[in-house]
Amino acid sequence: MGNTDRIIRVLLAAVVAYLYFSGIVTGTLGIVLIVFAGVFLLTSLIGYCPLYSIVGVNTCGRKTSA
Repeated sequence: MGNTDRIIRVLLAAVVAYLYFSGIVTGTLGIVLIVFAGVFLLTSLIGYCPLYSIVGVNTCGRKTSA
């Protein structure tokens, strides 16, 4: 997982957390969004997304050999 992808995930998690804890998004939708935010935060912290492996997506970029 690339740095840009990780930063975007953390920012999205922060926005969703703000919306949920400020009471703007409530109910079932709020709970679903907060779960997704938790998953985004966790995957950005560990730098691995299992869904990317299944789909075959790589946002890390190519590493060149020296």
